[in-house]
Amino acid sequence: MNRNPSKRYVAAAKVADLAQAHSVAAATEILKKMPSAKFDETVEISACLGVDPKQSDQMVRGTVSLPNGSGKKIRVIVFTENPKQALDAGADAAGLNDLIDKVLGGWMDFDVAVSTTPAMKDVRKVARVLGPRGLMPNPKSGTVSDDIPRTIAEVKAGRVEFKMDKTANVVIVVGKKSFAADKLAQNVEAALGALAKSQPAGFVGPRFVKSVTLSSTMSPGVRIDLRAVVAPAA
Repeated sequence: MNRNPSKRYVAAAKVADLAQAHSVAAATEILKKMPSAKFDETVEISACLGVDPKQSDQMVRGTVSLPNGSGKKIRVIVFTENPKQALDAGADAAGLNDLIDKVLGGWMDFDVAVSTTPAMKDVRKVARVLGPRGLMPNPKSGTVSDDIPRTIAEVKAGRVEFKMDKTANVVIVVGKKSFAADKLAQNVEAALGALAKSQPAGFVGPRFVKSVTLSSTMSPGVRIDLRAVVAPAA
């Protein structure tokens, strides 16, 4: 709870009835009408899940390719035996043992780390550094790949990773406040679809997604109607 809300926050909270749930289209329109900060705020959806985070078979993680991008320039490094191929494909840095040593030395000037499958046996050396930061290459998040050019292109075009935290909450970046409302709505729909598909096979609770809100960096949350979260096909 914001105990000392700013004037902007208070004004934003008056734009619509925030106690009510809204469709994705309505939620993005409401967010766009809220007063903006002096910088281009990041927009996210925050979901509270009904899984048990203590159960390893109920871990939730995945990726979503945002149709309109995330609005952020993504810095990608690639652990590979063929750094020239990765650099030619747009990687910001590439290599294997030299790149591993650089990361172990404290260099973290990147947003996503990708690895080829053969390189993973060496990349495990940086697991203790990248793991806690959520940056360790992982097949489930699509960052271990044998098609490095395609993976780099997808990541830089707007592929966003998400992972449930220890309190069963998930945050997914869906764009910037400067995006048009319809573009934001398309990204939100894609993120909600990816979240629904990430439901663990063994989940038996009454509701996988308990609540979803849309917000920007400096705004209050706008509740999204849970009917927008489409369950995966049986």
